[in-house]
Amino acid sequence: MGKAEDSDDEQPGDERTVGPRLVSALKIARELLPGDSRYGDPLSTVGSEPRQIMARRLGELASERPGILKEAGLSALQVWEAVAVGGEGKPSDERLAIVFTDLVGFSDWALEAGDDLGLELLRLVAEAIEPPVVSHHGEVVKRLGDGMMAVFRDPDEAVAAVLEARERLGAVEVAGYGPRMRAGMHVGSPRRLGDDYLGVDVNVAARVAEEASGGELLVSGAALEALGDRDVSARKKLRFRAKGVPADVSVYSLKAKR
Repeated sequence: MGKAEDSDDEQPGDERTVGPRLVSALKIARELLPGDSRYGDPLSTVGSEPRQIMARRLGELASERPGILKEAGLSALQVWEAVAVGGEGKPSDERLAIVFTDLVGFSDWALEAGDDLGLELLRLVAEAIEPPVVSHHGEVVKRLGDGMMAVFRDPDEAVAAVLEARERLGAVEVAGYGPRMRAGMHVGSPRRLGDDYLGVDVNVAARVAEEASGGELLVSGAALEALGDRDVSARKKLRFRAKGVPADVSVYSLKAKR
């Protein structure tokens, strides 16, 4: 019998098929692991923690050339992230008070005052409004120029933090300019991805804040219903129509009772 000819057909144990199959199996396994199964993309790895930096780099490598070690590494970081933040990037039953703030008229003032005075003011503003967030068990999610986004597990603590921040801000003045803060709050169940929160409830909170005037705190109807502290009075804002907000969202202006 003649010598059998070499075949180019892939065999069951061929490393050319085992690698891709194992990568595919690891991707499927990630669906069963705690955390966000798509962890590693730009949205899920926002932040400066070591795990997030590592995940961004692994995610870039995995998109360029998928591999077993890369998928295994992302699997481990996925679980690490889930344990670290206590969430999975998926909707949950946990409801949070979402707060946005910014300064009325800051941009126009800064244009005239210049960068040096503008930065000095922003530092003083941060020193005034961020400590109340922490002392009332909230988390500053991100700083947004002359404002911030924060979340609280207790809506009453969120209101107390905003009112205290507004009072502390009254002592801030730079070059004759006294900043006036507006704030908006909504209660919902946003998705957490990396160090950020996303979703419709976040958009609602941001739009509510945009409708507030200087020194005003606006809250959605959902936020008002969640409040247990009645040391505040509420007045319904009759005209509230904001892009990207459900039509049935009502808004109220809160004031501390004297």
